[in-house]
Amino acid sequence: MDQTKRPLHIPPEFADYAEQHRLFDMYKHLIEQLIINRPDEPVLYLIELLKRDTLDVPQIMILGPPASGKRSISKMVCSKLRTAHLTAENLVQDSDIKLRDKAEKFIEKKKPVPTDLWVAILKERMKLFDCVKKGWILEGFPQTREQALALQELGVCPRHCVVLEAPDTVLIERAAGKRVDPKTGDVYHTTFDWPSANAELVSRLVEVPGQSEPEMVARLVEYHRHIDSILRCYSAAIKTINADQPKADVFSQVLAFLQSQPRSNAPIAPRIILLGPTGGGKGVQASLLANKYNLVKVSCGQLIKQAITQETKAGLAAKPYVEKDMMMPDGIVLNILKSRLCQLDCQTRGWVLTGYPRTREQAEQLDKAGLTPNRVFFLEVPNDSVIERLTQRATDPVTGERYHMLYNPPRTQEVKDRLIHHPLDQEEAVRPRLAMYHAYVEEISDYYLDAQHVIADQDPHTVFECLESMTVNPLPKRY
Repeated sequence: MDQTKRPLHIPPEFADYAEQHRLFDMYKHLIEQLIINRPDEPVLYLIELLKRDTLDVPQIMILGPPASGKRSISKMVCSKLRTAHLTAENLVQDSDIKLRDKAEKFIEKKKPVPTDLWVAILKERMKLFDCVKKGWILEGFPQTREQALALQELGVCPRHCVVLEAPDTVLIERAAGKRVDPKTGDVYHTTFDWPSANAELVSRLVEVPGQSEPEMVARLVEYHRHIDSILRCYSAAIKTINADQPKADVFSQVLAFLQSQPRSNAPIAPRIILLGPTGGGKGVQASLLANKYNLVKVSCGQLIKQAITQETKAGLAAKPYVEKDMMMPDGIVLNILKSRLCQLDCQTRGWVLTGYPRTREQAEQLDKAGLTPNRVFFLEVPNDSVIERLTQRATDPVTGERYHMLYNPPRTQEVKDRLIHHPLDQEEAVRPRLAMYHAYVEEISDYYLDAQHVIADQDPHTVFECLESMTVNPLPKRY
């Protein structure tokens, strides 16, 4: 018999393993580091890189004009992510004695530190354990395009570059009230962030030199002269945030950006589960996703009917339960589902599943079968909206077209007279199904911690845009 004519079942564990461990991105990272560092012993170097496990460590730059809040935001991010906090000041202080002496000579003479000296200082600092294992935040550096290009040659490229922006008038006003704690280095402000409850702290706060209006104007002119050329070096990783708002709001926006991940070039077959109450629009959204991205639309209910019609072994086992309207054992449903999802088209094109799982146990069994989804969406619709959707819909038996009496009524009385309302769309039949869904949805939500919740009580195409965005873009990191 020609083996190609039989259903070809592909174990899904291969793709799951590659995606879970990000093998494609790991290979890309290794090749990049080989090209940048050009070691004498490439194999030993790659082994050492794999031991470090540094693919996901934060690598962040926070740039902005003087008095924009770079120091405060950097400290808050460091406290959250537990990364190394690098500034121009502590880079010099923590550097090798010879490098530090050279840099301090330029600083004492109020001359800019040469770029090659900065590169040497940074190169030594980036080799330390905290930068390698925990990641780093580079605050207020680079300050020129020459420095930015030198960092790129060194292989120091941020995954996220935050740029804080505010009007110059606001920055000058901020600078005038800026105070610093010489003991901890924390920054305060006489108007916006004054620690009035701590008298000891207030007594030791001092003014920051270089914050007068003429000095600030000169520093702002210098910043604006260089910033555009610097940002062109990091155009793929930039997020500009308005710093003229409360510190907590700025930090919230910065953290949301740092949790985002760049889109990977890895070949990934989408494995999507749509969950939601009856009448929540799962079938409509599954069709839209399947049509646009050539996914296989899999409806658990339709698969069971198809298996019974074709009189397969699993279909014959399921038939008595369907005829008696009884709850079907999970093992039978999983066998029918696994048989379909392991076929060649599902494994190569991806799939979007509706109608399963209905309980946490089913979700666990799906994972044990190797059919772990990479996207789970909960379509949130209030019960009142569900009842309105279902009780007001009807089907034309002649054309098969579906209508809604409020939002999509038939155009002629003739069509209206022949419409048929499905018995399961009566309110008495809908409410038990809603109750069953809400009885299990919370524990399923607890199992799928990375699931995304979407408000589906709106235009279907608006809902689809939201689903599409979260399907094609990586899910945010959870810090």
